[in-house]
Amino acid sequence: MLHYVYGTDLANFPKLRDTMFRDRAAQFANRLGWDAVTVDENGHEMDQYDALNPLYIIWEMPDGSHGGSMRMMPTVGQTMVNEHFAHLTGGVRIESPLIWECTRFCISPNADRRATAALVVAAGELMDEFALEHFVGVFFEKMERVFSLSYIDADVLGVDPEMDAAGDRIAVGTWEITPKTIARNLARVGITREVSKAWFHASFNRNYTSVQEPIEFKMCA
Repeated sequence: MLHYVYGTDLANFPKLRDTMFRDRAAQFANRLGWDAVTVDENGHEMDQYDALNPLYIIWEMPDGSHGGSMRMMPTVGQTMVNEHFAHLTGGVRIESPLIWECTRFCISPNADRRATAALVVAAGELMDEFALEHFVGVFFEKMERVFSLSYIDADVLGVDPEMDAAGDRIAVGTWEITPKTIARNLARVGITREVSKAWFHASFNRNYTSVQEPIEFKMCA
């Protein structure tokens, strides 16, 4: 299922928290070899933005561990795009209460193909419920293929001319999650929109009683 958890509440989900930060270390430090990331004595990959009480969207696997996640922050505060990658936007700050930054998109090596689709659905719910217009983020150009496969059209604002050791380049872009995108990814996850909404409202302790089916996993073929 999906959880929406602010940083100050991560202690209430110790298994999700620990497996998320360890999977981030495995992805960003070990597999991708990013020089700028640090891993602590617990094997957790964390940076200064994790200390700013971001909203984490976490896909929980049936065993209670992290299956995929991303970190969301309003652009009216500190963001990675504005503080470290403004050179890719011509010095223009991306700052609006209607735009949130998405960073640390991570998929567990133990997750199945539903994880990415579930996170796309969750981003759509966040956009819908918080009345957002766009997300902004830094990503490698090869991620545009992932966007396309997830039915997301990213608007690239700038690309670093320098390539990394793997021959990829960093880009900054914005995107939105449309109802059509949500519907297509719901089918991949194997849940209804009602279940997705229930997960969202349960995370924020909101009264939501219109669900006509149990909140549970539906396995996809």
